[in-house]
Amino acid sequence: MQPDRSQELRDLLERRILILDGAMGTTIQGYKLSEADFRGERFAASARDLKGNNDLLTLTRPEVIREIHSKYLAVGADVIETNTFNSNSPSQADYGLERLVYELNHAAAKLAREAADECMDRDPSKPRFVAGVLGPTTKTASISPDVNDPGFRNIYFDELVQVYGEALKGLADGGADLILLETIFDTLNAKAAIFAVETLFEQRGQRLPVIVSGTITDQSGRTLTGQTPEALWNSVRHARPIAVGLNCALGAKLMRPYIEELSNVADTYISCYPNAGLPNPLSDTGYDETPEYTSGLLKEFAESSFLNIVGGCCGTTPDHIRAIANAVRALPPRKPPVAEKKLRLSGLEPLNVGDESLFVNVGERTNVTGSRAFARLILAGDYQEGLAVARQQVENGAQLIDVNMDEAMLDSQKTMATFLNLIASEPDISREPVMIDSSGWSVIEEGVK
Repeated sequence: MQPDRSQELRDLLERRILILDGAMGTTIQGYKLSEADFRGERFAASARDLKGNNDLLTLTRPEVIREIHSKYLAVGADVIETNTFNSNSPSQADYGLERLVYELNHAAAKLAREAADECMDRDPSKPRFVAGVLGPTTKTASISPDVNDPGFRNIYFDELVQVYGEALKGLADGGADLILLETIFDTLNAKAAIFAVETLFEQRGQRLPVIVSGTITDQSGRTLTGQTPEALWNSVRHARPIAVGLNCALGAKLMRPYIEELSNVADTYISCYPNAGLPNPLSDTGYDETPEYTSGLLKEFAESSFLNIVGGCCGTTPDHIRAIANAVRALPPRKPPVAEKKLRLSGLEPLNVGDESLFVNVGERTNVTGSRAFARLILAGDYQEGLAVARQQVENGAQLIDVNMDEAMLDSQKTMATFLNLIASEPDISREPVMIDSSGWSVIEEGVK
């Protein structure tokens, strides 16, 4: 792992808005690389098409990735991201290259490290940082891929911890200064990544700064799995990230209310790197916003005291990052608020309980030890009627749902997981936080996973 630069990074964040780089994927597209470029000599005999596996270019065309890093550093990026958005086993499985996960992450971090260090050698007065990127993977732990079986998952928490852990080791060994969990569309995936991060830090006796960046997928103001920005923050604040923010999906104009919401509630620094507008397949770059337009919007974010770290996602180029850096250079960074002490919970929506809160209702009818009617439903395997009980509690004003499956005739761990997966597929229920209730630690652990 790199020497600890946490304090150096925090000192800079106190003084000015830091600049993150721009898009890697859409910038690679501009090179018009062929299938042969992606294969190189090493993978020339691959039975699968490899074009589009941008992360593989770290091994087959490293000079291209190095050049992109150098271009972003040259226009003012303080932090560059490793080319590892899809360097995880679920994503690489599409190409039959799961065996390369550690190598891809290690090589990408090493390449970015070399580019950043070379830049600092030329100008030691300007520190540069490497963010080791953990993408969201191509699978979600919160949504069933089978519409006929809402309780089914094609990946689970423990698998994701292993997936992220393998990638993290490569990033850390390759020289990343910080870890960036980005484009979070499923908070349960992010929680697995956080668990993997904490495990690595404990094993190695050293912490790196962590940035957590979610993505709002449309103008509903929610992630793909349904959480609001504040609920997302309540879900991940235990990771003590150096920054939390949003990236991708929307252009800056549409992202503004959600960054403002995060800025108002998060007692840490805020990051923001939007797309260059909404995707437009008829545009030469796939996105419409010019550097001047995007930077103008983000300048207003900075003037409104929303920003500590700013950059660009899909469709943004070195010209965009230069314009953004120039636009915010003279503006002061946001000062994180001091958070009032509260119990901060989340379903799809936040529940904050403080001194001013009135009586908080806990719905306890989804408890096999407290409700004979509910126990009969679960023992009979009638989960749909069991969900109806939970829904009725929410409709009647419960602010939390207590779930208990401690019954001698049940496999309590399996039943807890099944019922919670089903709750997750019902937004009218899962908007409320769940209280996992059991006398057995293994059942509680299964529930939180």
